[in-house]
Amino acid sequence: MSKAHRGTIALEDGRLLDRQAFPGEQYILRIEAPKCAARAQPGSFAHLTCDPGIPMRRPLSILRADPDAGWIEVLFKVVGPGLAALAARAVGDTLSVLGPIGHGFAPHPSRPLTLLIGGGVGIPPMVFLAERLAARDDARWQPLVLMGSEIPFPFVVRPSTILVPGMPDGVIASMPFLESLGVPSRLASQSGFPACYDGFVTALADEWLDSLPGERFAEVEIFACGPTPMLAATAKLAKAYGLPCQVSLEEFMACGVGGCAGCAVQVKTDEGPAMKRVCVDGPVFDAYEVFGG
Repeated sequence: MSKAHRGTIALEDGRLLDRQAFPGEQYILRIEAPKCAARAQPGSFAHLTCDPGIPMRRPLSILRADPDAGWIEVLFKVVGPGLAALAARAVGDTLSVLGPIGHGFAPHPSRPLTLLIGGGVGIPPMVFLAERLAARDDARWQPLVLMGSEIPFPFVVRPSTILVPGMPDGVIASMPFLESLGVPSRLASQSGFPACYDGFVTALADEWLDSLPGERFAEVEIFACGPTPMLAATAKLAKAYGLPCQVSLEEFMACGVGGCAGCAVQVKTDEGPAMKRVCVDGPVFDAYEVFGG
C-alpha cells in the first residue's frame, strides 16, 4: 500500500489561466494542468511551485477539476512569503504542478444523504465533492454543504433559493455555484455576516442533524475538511449520532509524496496505533481512526 500512489502522480508545467482575488487575501487560481485534471478526485491536492526563487512547493487542495478542458482550480489564503508569491503570479505564467496527490473521499451509495462540512481553507474539497456527487447517477445523492469562515467567504454570497428543512430561521446565505448545481449550501460565521448562522459550522450541523427523523440517519454520511479543532468537533458530532465520517487532514508538508514523513500523524488500526503520512496515506481518513471512536 505504501507504493500504491506510484504512477498516479504527474509532474507538469501548468499555465495560469485565471486569477481571482477575494477579501481576506484569498485567491482562486485556474491552472492548465491536463495530467493532474485527468486524475483529480475530491480530497486530493496539488503541490505547486509558488515562484522560481522559492524552492519549496506548497500543498493546496483542489477546488475543482475539469478533465475535458484540462484545468484545475485551487483556493488559498495568503500565509507567508510562498503563498504571497503565488498570489502575485500573472495570467500566462508557468507554474510547476505535482499532482494529484493523496487518497480522496469515498462516498457510499448506500448513504446518499451526505453532509459536507468545510471550514476556512477546508472549503475547496467540499465544493469539489458536492460537484462530483451532483453529477453521479449511481444513487439519489442529496448533498448538503455547510461552510464556516471568520473572514469574508471567497465568493459572492447570495440568499439561497433551495429550501433546507431543519435550518434555523434566517440562515439563508449560500454559495451561488453550488446553487446552480441544485446543491443546497448554508454558511456559518461568528463575524456577523448577514444571513449566516451565528456560531461554529459544527453547531449548525448539529442543529440540522437534530432535526432529522430517526429513520433518515441510516442514509447519512459526514465528510469534513478544515482546522484540526473543527475536525475533532465533527468526529465527536458523528459519534453522538452514530454516523460514519471521513475527514481530510491539514498538515505541514515538505516533499508531498511520502518521502520525508514530515506530515505523519498517529491513527488507530486493528493492530494498534500506527503513524500514517497525510500526503499519500491520506489526506482523507476515517474520523474514528484519527480522533477516536
